[in-house]
Amino acid sequence: MNVETLIDTLSADVKPVRRHAVARRIALGLLMGGAATAILIAIGLGIRPDLGLAMRGYSFWVKWLYTLSLTVCALILVARLARPGRSASRWLWLLPVQVCLLAVIGVVEMAHVPQAEWLAMWLGHSWKVCSSLVLMLAAPIFVGLLWSFRRLAPTRLRAAGAAAGLAAGSCAATLYCLHCPEVSAIFVLTWYTLGIALAAGAGALLGPRVLRW
Repeated sequence: MNVETLIDTLSADVKPVRRHAVARRIALGLLMGGAATAILIAIGLGIRPDLGLAMRGYSFWVKWLYTLSLTVCALILVARLARPGRSASRWLWLLPVQVCLLAVIGVVEMAHVPQAEWLAMWLGHSWKVCSSLVLMLAAPIFVGLLWSFRRLAPTRLRAAGAAAGLAAGSCAATLYCLHCPEVSAIFVLTWYTLGIALAAGAGALLGPRVLRW
C-alpha cells in the first residue's frame, strides 16, 4: 500500500469537526469543575453573609474583575495550546498588564491611609490560608480541564498544563471571592496571585504526565 492509498483509507470515515468544538469542550470542563468548586465553597467555607452589601462597593469588583480577567486570558491560552503546534506566547503580555494595573490600584489605596495601616492591609485576616485555599479549590477545575484535554490534541504539554493550572487557579479565585472578606488590592495582588501562580506551577509539573496522548 502506497502513502496516498493509506491516507485515503485513514481519512475515509473521518467525520467533520463541529464549529467551535474546542471552545465547547473547554467550557464544559470548566463548568463541571467550577460547579464542584462552588459547592465546596458553599458547603465547606460558606458564602460571606454581607455579600450583597459588599457588591455595592468598588473593592469587591476590583478583586472580582482582576481574577475574572486572569481567567479569560488563561482560557485563551488553554484554547490555543489545546491544538497541536500552537503557541500562546503573543498572548502572555496580557497577564503582567493586569497585575500591574492592580498594583497601581494598590499603591493608590495605600497612599490614602496612614503608613501604620499598610501591614494590616497587606496581611488582612486570612493571609496564612488564602493562597493555599485558592490552590485547593483549583483542583476540581483543573480536573475538569483535564477531561476537556482528553478529546483535544495538545503537543506542548508543559505549557498546556501551566495554562490549565492558571485557568483553574484564576477561576477558583473568582469563586473564592464569594467567601473571602478581604478587600484591599495589595492583599489580592499578593495572596490571590500567589495561589493562582501555585496552581499554574502545579499544572506545569503535571502537564507532561497527565496530558500525554
